[in-house]
Amino acid sequence: MAVSVRDVAAAAGVSVGTVSNVLNQPDKVAATTVERVQAVIAELGFVRNDAARQLRAGRSRSIGLVVPDAGNPFFADVARGAEARADEDALAVLLGNSDENPSREDNYLDLFREQRVNGVLITPASDDIDKLLRVQAAGTPVVLVDHEAPGAVFCSVSVDDDEGGFLAAQHLLRIGRRRLAFVGGPESIAQVMNRLRGAQRAVDEVPDATLEVLRMPALTVLHGRAAGEEIAARREVDRPDAIFAANDLLAVGLLQALTMFHSLRVPDDIALVGYDDIDFATATVVPLTSVRQPAQLIGRTAVELLLRSISDPDGEYERRVRFRPELIVRQSTAG
Repeated sequence: MAVSVRDVAAAAGVSVGTVSNVLNQPDKVAATTVERVQAVIAELGFVRNDAARQLRAGRSRSIGLVVPDAGNPFFADVARGAEARADEDALAVLLGNSDENPSREDNYLDLFREQRVNGVLITPASDDIDKLLRVQAAGTPVVLVDHEAPGAVFCSVSVDDDEGGFLAAQHLLRIGRRRLAFVGGPESIAQVMNRLRGAQRAVDEVPDATLEVLRMPALTVLHGRAAGEEIAARREVDRPDAIFAANDLLAVGLLQALTMFHSLRVPDDIALVGYDDIDFATATVVPLTSVRQPAQLIGRTAVELLLRSISDPDGEYERRVRFRPELIVRQSTAG
């Protein structure tokens, strides 16, 4: 049976109120009494019930974070940045993986509200923001992560993905490639569509350039391999001479299929650009050119915005932070 505050009080010969003061306001208790109570706590193995205390106060010492793919190193880095900033305020980050499933996302939102989190950081699985509006209206602040907020409803931290797509395609065009392919995911993923829009904008500036779009069910290594198999099976004249993948996981799968399974040369036969610049981008058999997003900074900034919105909801500060992407050139396009 768990040791209670009453057990500690009885063993130390003090009141329950004195034990509470030792735990929460030790400066109000005589030093000798503090030592006696702490010795009993150690002897009995008492563990305070912070959850109950925090729920009585109305909030826990936690933040909810919902990401679409916890297995993607980009979102792992976002979570790492969020945890680092939250730790500075003695807050914990509770991680939920929606797996791009709106129903699963709803379950995490309900769970976080039941846990009385201080706020929710979320990369939405869809453009339906009604449920997020309800969460915020009920008193739980919401910050969108890697997703630009519509209007001024939410705080948000995002990257200019249109510009990132433009940088990727522009780079491929500048090294002389003209038959470009974009390998992306479902149209429901706003970031993918923004990257495609930027790439198309760059291609439209070059009269003899074309952009083919290959849509995959998800942004994973396995789906990148599938796209690579489809491209490699074509006649040489029908293949693109450059590929822009919507993220690095797709790019890794494409690289495996093209070079390991079909002996095509990257970048000689097909140049390849990824997106996110995860750690794996430098560790592949041909290091990947990639569009870098500041993942950990995104996580830190999201927590910072959340804390500001809690402490000063009507204050003057930037509620929509948008970072610029950076093209990192490596051997998959540079040779």
